[in-house]
Amino acid sequence: MFTGHLRESQQEEITLQEVSGEALQLLIQYCYTGTIELREDTVETLLATACLLQLSTIVNACCTFLARQLHPSNCLGFSLFAEQQGCTALLKIASAYTCQHFMQVWKNQEFFQLDSMQLSTLLKSDDLNVPNEQEVFHALMAWIQFEPETRKQYIPELLALIRLPLLQPSFIVDHVEALCGANECQQLVMEAFKWHLIPGRRSQISTQRTRPRKSTIGKLLAVGGMDGHKGAISIESYEPRLDKWTLLKNMPARRLQFGVAVMDDKLIIVGGRDGLKTLNTVECFDLTTMTWGSIVPPMGTPRHGLGVAFLEGPLYAVGGHDGWSYLATVERWDPAARTWSYVAPMSSMRSTAGVAVLNSRLFVIGGRDGSVCHRTVECYDPHTNKWTLRAPMNKRRGGVGVGVLNGYLYALGGHDCPASNPAVCRTETVERYDPTTDTWTLIASLSVGRDAIGVSVLGDWLIAVGGYDGNQYLKTVEQYDTESNEWQQIAPVNYSRAGACVVAIPNNFSPASGTSAVATSGPSVASIAGALVSSSSSTNTTV
Repeated sequence: MFTGHLRESQQEEITLQEVSGEALQLLIQYCYTGTIELREDTVETLLATACLLQLSTIVNACCTFLARQLHPSNCLGFSLFAEQQGCTALLKIASAYTCQHFMQVWKNQEFFQLDSMQLSTLLKSDDLNVPNEQEVFHALMAWIQFEPETRKQYIPELLALIRLPLLQPSFIVDHVEALCGANECQQLVMEAFKWHLIPGRRSQISTQRTRPRKSTIGKLLAVGGMDGHKGAISIESYEPRLDKWTLLKNMPARRLQFGVAVMDDKLIIVGGRDGLKTLNTVECFDLTTMTWGSIVPPMGTPRHGLGVAFLEGPLYAVGGHDGWSYLATVERWDPAARTWSYVAPMSSMRSTAGVAVLNSRLFVIGGRDGSVCHRTVECYDPHTNKWTLRAPMNKRRGGVGVGVLNGYLYALGGHDCPASNPAVCRTETVERYDPTTDTWTLIASLSVGRDAIGVSVLGDWLIAVGGYDGNQYLKTVEQYDTESNEWQQIAPVNYSRAGACVVAIPNNFSPASGTSAVATSGPSVASIAGALVSSSSSTNTTV
């Protein structure tokens, strides 16, 4: 402007439109002195002017200052101000704060001043921190009732952003159906009822409305595993909304190649080995008291490399290795009788097999014995006490990770021959089993070939944690989206893990969730909130 061929380069006096004289003076002083005072009554105009002049250091300082003033009563105003000024850093912080404190935000005046487009953007977010979808519906209804005559026209488009299939049918009947005069709304209600009435077809009617928000799907726990040393004893907790792993607790003693299942509010840790011997003991971690104990007696057979799962009440411990030989035996613990008993053995000895429950049957997938890795699949019916063979996988998989999502069984990674074989190959491929057709199909592969992957389901995502790629123990965590058939990396675990047991737990007894403090409203916060939501007249400054 001043050094080129523009008109301003020839003028002795230039008028800067919509620039605060006081803010400009402070910024000029900063350029000469390197210091500037940030105050609540000037920080907005200072930020706007600094953005215009591209003074990134001042912009960042103002954003940090304003972020400390965030409150449920003003965070929406901060977001709007940041968007108007093109301040992406502040916009990101304010938007995250809004989602984190949504339960308080929607009860404040700023929420009711949103227009339909701004509300639509908010309701679309997977990151709203709510205990259930009912709260989002109540927030929408409160916004509509604030100006019912002018806002009822937006009901169809905004109701489409509420995840109605995740509401209880009784709630839909009592609260939602009354809104559905429009044909579009009726279709949304029908979609929700189909989701509840035909669970076997959910994979066919899956939409964004059937995907839970991150705050409602619980958390993951990654327990133990090999870490390249003597074995990990830590338990990490994953918060999907924050995409962050944190240390939850350590196990009382080292234990490798064990099985883990969740019973009520307790983690049941079964078998494994301590580095010297194979164990038959069972430990219990109480998620509400964060204490270790033993409520389950030892198994009849020591086992490491076993798989465990609850099926219709009892806990099953499947296969493994007893320190001397590979096992085909299966034990069942009856919580009522508090005893272990043997059930029908598998047709093959299996260690490091995948074990999962699908359609009230216990599935055992792959694994290895002393000479080969299996691609066979066996299915146990607890009512007949019989195992039957199902269609084999396309590949042999020892050390395979297994999960169940939307009525399908998934087999992840693994190795194709015993690890002692120098030709061992670790695969990145993933297969999906359809029980209705008894067929396996290859789907999108993982980012790198590995075995000993910890697998669990969280919401609508299949999560693969850690593993061993033949050279190193991994921190990598990937999640699978069934709609796009794609894997994407999420936050890695803090400690390298192969053979970690990964389980999902609900939020209601997760001690790792913590609480987020909300600042109490004070004069400084209120004054900033008022300034942000009001329109101030601009000034012209002559230089």
